Amino acid sequence: MGILDIVPAGVLTGDNVRKVFDYAKEHQFAIPAINVTSTSTANAVLEAARDIKSPIIIQVSQGGSAYFAGKGLPNDKQQASIVGAISAAHHVRLVSKAYGVPVIMHSDHCAEKLLPWFDGMLEADEAYFKEHQEPLFSSHMLDLSEESKEHNIATCVKYFKRMAPIGLWLEMEIGITGGEEDGVDNTGVDNAALYTQPQDVYDVHAALSAIGPNFSIAAAFGNVHGVYKPGNVKLQPELLQKHQLYVEEQLKVKGTKPLYLVFHGGSGSSKEEIKTAVENGVVKMNVDTDTQFAYLVGIRDFVFKKKDYLLTQVGNPDGADKPNKKFYDPRVWVREGEKTLVERVKEACKDLGNVGRL
Repeated sequence: MGILDIVPAGVLTGDNVRKVFDYAKEHQFAIPAINVTSTSTANAVLEAARDIKSPIIIQVSQGGSAYFAGKGLPNDKQQASIVGAISAAHHVRLVSKAYGVPVIMHSDHCAEKLLPWFDGMLEADEAYFKEHQEPLFSSHMLDLSEESKEHNIATCVKYFKRMAPIGLWLEMEIGITGGEEDGVDNTGVDNAALYTQPQDVYDVHAALSAIGPNFSIAAAFGNVHGVYKPGNVKLQPELLQKHQLYVEEQLKVKGTKPLYLVFHGGSGSSKEEIKTAVENGVVKMNVDTDTQFAYLVGIRDFVFKKKDYLLTQVGNPDGADKPNKKFYDPRVWVREGEKTLVERVKEACKDLGNVGRL
């Protein structure tokens, strides 16, 4: 039995999201979450998932959402980020069924200062629910890890009470992901903050499970955004087992791995680190930096190779009167970036055991 035997193709919501994560836990694999910034990158992610018969998570960050809407729009009140995220969700909803793969449509890190963006997406979810009996997105992430634990949990509870009734999954972060991404700079945080404690994870679980089961926890185990030289980032995915065991003990449910865990800062991680994380209940791993570079590679190599055909509209090494339209047409060189992005998404899926799961 594959995933398409239990959920449909297209964007998933409500209990269908949990069914996919339960299937992943049971079969010891995780699903990569790929950040997209355009229809081009979103389509490439879907193409990769279709080719290797895998479920996939597509996500937009606050900055990526603004780019999706267009850099020419003002964003002083998060208006570009709101409309861009909504546009991305509608696009993925429209085309994902054609690719025949189940998709979790997610919004990435939302810090305290970005809550107006979150509010705007949630309003769109509620409006969509009134018409279609399901939200526009599958899930959203609140990242209040820079705040006190008490404020973090209280805010997540407040929003989850609003999200759960319309079938939205909540991802939250406890403990800090280091590095810098989308304007959130954690490069100077205390190293101890990069490792979440089991009691903190249980406190989150206790508060959110009282509302509903559809949530996941990004517990820090040394995670850092970006790619670094080997040895510069001290990941300890074995700590995730301690979280599972601690919560099992509190709930008296031995051997169940009750937590849905998320691996942030997955780019550049070793295959052994990924394997250990998955064994300990990670069902989702974020991949952004590596896929950004992969998208560049195809375009970069095409431009280098065809440089003499891209300098003018007419005239190239084949003749002074030869037109160059077939080289500078965006459908040609952008497609080269899509091809290399497709291959990197496939690699992420293979690393996580997420191949042939449909």
